[in-house]
Amino acid sequence: MINFLHAFTPEPILISIGPFSVYWYGIFIVTGILLAILVIFKLADFYKIPKNTIIDLIFYLIIGGIIGARIYHVFLELPYYLNNPLNTVKFWNGGLAIHGALLFGIIILWLFTKKKKLNFWQISAILAPGLALAQAVGRWGNYFNQEIFGKPTNLSWGIPIEPANRMIEFYNAQFFHPTFLYESIGSFIIFTILIIIHIYIIKNKKTNNYYFFLTLAFYLTAYSFLRFCLEFIRIDITPIIFGLRTPQIASLLIILVIFLLLPKFKKNVNLK
Repeated sequence: MINFLHAFTPEPILISIGPFSVYWYGIFIVTGILLAILVIFKLADFYKIPKNTIIDLIFYLIIGGIIGARIYHVFLELPYYLNNPLNTVKFWNGGLAIHGALLFGIIILWLFTKKKKLNFWQISAILAPGLALAQAVGRWGNYFNQEIFGKPTNLSWGIPIEPANRMIEFYNAQFFHPTFLYESIGSFIIFTILIIIHIYIIKNKKTNNYYFFLTLAFYLTAYSFLRFCLEFIRIDITPIIFGLRTPQIASLLIILVIFLLLPKFKKNVNLK
């Protein structure tokens, strides 16, 4: 696999028929979503959540998540989209920011569970492994789009980037860190741990809000830490605040909120 990444130059389009093109980016996004749905359905069965309820929720989350991810991405690269407004809706060319999807997703989930009188913490814990798996698969779309790569590297797993996709200051470099791969592997590890946590909860009947909160907290904290670290080697353009890239600021804020909620949440939850 390392040799393959080092020698292969991907193309964004799988197949074109006239004006119609199938993009690898879309294939990986859809594949990630479908795998996530399968995982969520399986967990929902264990927790006796009706499948129709999950189907309704997933529909809203997919639509809202894509919109939120795109809005956040456009905000991060606002000068470009102000000069190229027609490209704002072309998300199939890349440009879905996970922090935007998380924000919109949490809002939608809160409203949905409130309306349906469901347990927000339980549903969010069920969704977390699916989301981590979708991220692990979906990141490969960035590889085929030749985007979101890292700094130049001489490591044997560095990936070649076409000159047209390189930033001007790195024009003479040939191989770059495959940050998509680092995040994909990290997200898959997070997914695996989340499944283990659910097995523990189900096996030991720890089905209370505290453990559901811990499940969600682990996902948000682990992914935020992963993303914070990877931003040090990513070179895509994003606003800088206090010397940190915007996704790093967002990641730190998420971790801070989790740690502020943890003691208060534990104090107000009756453990079984």
